[in-house]
Amino acid sequence: MSRLGFLLACALATSLGAQNLTDRFKEVRGPWEIQLERGDAPTVRRGVEALLGREGLTVNPSDYNDMHALVALRSLAARACVAEGSWEDAVVHLQKAQAVAEENLHTAEPLLAKTRMEHELKLREFQDAMAKQAPRLKELEEAPGLSQEQMKVRQQLKIFMDEQKAAIAHSERALKDIEGILTRLRQTKDGTAKAATDWQAFLAKEKAEMAEAGGTTRFVAEKLEQVKADDARPQSERLTYARRLQKLDPANKDVARLVSGLLGKDEAPEPAKPAKKRKSAPKKKG
Repeated sequence: MSRLGFLLACALATSLGAQNLTDRFKEVRGPWEIQLERGDAPTVRRGVEALLGREGLTVNPSDYNDMHALVALRSLAARACVAEGSWEDAVVHLQKAQAVAEENLHTAEPLLAKTRMEHELKLREFQDAMAKQAPRLKELEEAPGLSQEQMKVRQQLKIFMDEQKAAIAHSERALKDIEGILTRLRQTKDGTAKAATDWQAFLAKEKAEMAEAGGTTRFVAEKLEQVKADDARPQSERLTYARRLQKLDPANKDVARLVSGLLGKDEAPEPAKPAKKRKSAPKKKG
């Protein structure tokens, strides 16, 4: 399942050559999320990191959508690392996500500020043009017995006003979209920074608890009993922490059994020892 899932993830990531990173991420995110829910974090990590290795270094920094997708990919890679117990690697991905998010906001703000200024200028032009023609249109609409030429002018003014209203609506939507984009980029920057800081603090706390316990082996043994007893927690959380303990102490067979049990797998039985050959009893002489 794991190898098949990895091949599927890689196929999804490589079959979208004509798409940009934003489109590729939308395409593969769903299957990867499902695999994470099923506990197949190593497969997701390999798939995400394969896509990052191919596309992560070629993203155009001025494309805030692709940069945002790159942050999301890094964050997904971090989640996969957490779920497989590789928490130090998760922090690395989160720090890279934070750096990309900061660069994205820093680059996008002046570009979008220029676009916003252009729309604000156009908006004033459209509104001024409507204000100038409004009295003339009102006069023609209220005047009785219009000539053929006056009716033609009135119709032209109505078309002009409708066009200006549509242009105003377009610029207003664009201004709203720009504000929404900047809000999203700021939230992403703050969110990745907080996640990276929180996980660094969590690892520091874990290290301190390990030292207090007297070493990795004792720490893992104590935590293992807590994970076993805490069966009220969601299985995904218990699996995540069990895998963390397995990363810390790969030789601990109790941890390996717990991980296998949470994954719904039976632990492989130890190879049977070859039976000793029994010596045949000496024959009695007749």
